[in-house]
Amino acid sequence: MSATPSIDGQVISASGLTKIYPRGREQVRALENASFSLRRGEFVAVTGPSGAGKTTLLNLIGCMDSPTSGTLRFLEKPIQDLTERERTHLRREQVGFVFQHFGLLPTLTVAENIALPAFFAGKRAEERLNELLAKVNLAHRRDHRPHELSGGEMQRVAIARALMNQPQLLLADEPTGNLDSTTGETIIALFKQLNREGLTIIVVTHNDVLGRATDRRLELRDGRLV
Repeated sequence: MSATPSIDGQVISASGLTKIYPRGREQVRALENASFSLRRGEFVAVTGPSGAGKTTLLNLIGCMDSPTSGTLRFLEKPIQDLTERERTHLRREQVGFVFQHFGLLPTLTVAENIALPAFFAGKRAEERLNELLAKVNLAHRRDHRPHELSGGEMQRVAIARALMNQPQLLLADEPTGNLDSTTGETIIALFKQLNREGLTIIVVTHNDVLGRATDRRLELRDGRLV
């Protein structure tokens, strides 16, 4: 399954996007009637207080969940019409994920952690691996394990892993949340470099420095874009 951005350059297009979760006898409206688009090459921050719906939105964009109502098109594919298998394939091939807590496997080396997406996709990894190790300046750490790395190094490993399958979209959930301000700035600089190279990026963040580094912000409050 190949996927390319549409002619007008839209990677994401959402209209009336709503997500409702059951909680006992209640229904939690985590996201309410959100409409927006994201063009290829944009760097966008999703901001708002805790519980505003930021992670829900990221999960929908990243094909980890489907909306209750409304439409969401990713690379011209309507997410709500895809099977779980089709969503998994699209997510694996076209989306890279970076998380606050890094998500590295402790028993694997830096190189093995970065190569994991290629392994699961049945792809050869060595050339791409060497390219990414150089990009994140960790070639000298390729045989180290996560416990031997600093927080900033672990996040750079996580970013390299997210880029392994050459995704169209990079999603990052509080990528500087576990880092001190100086280390966080190196991660922000890396995101800006990747964006200059053409990568489309969405970050969920409370970090004002990271927010200011983006092209624009989508602000959520109580599940609604404001």
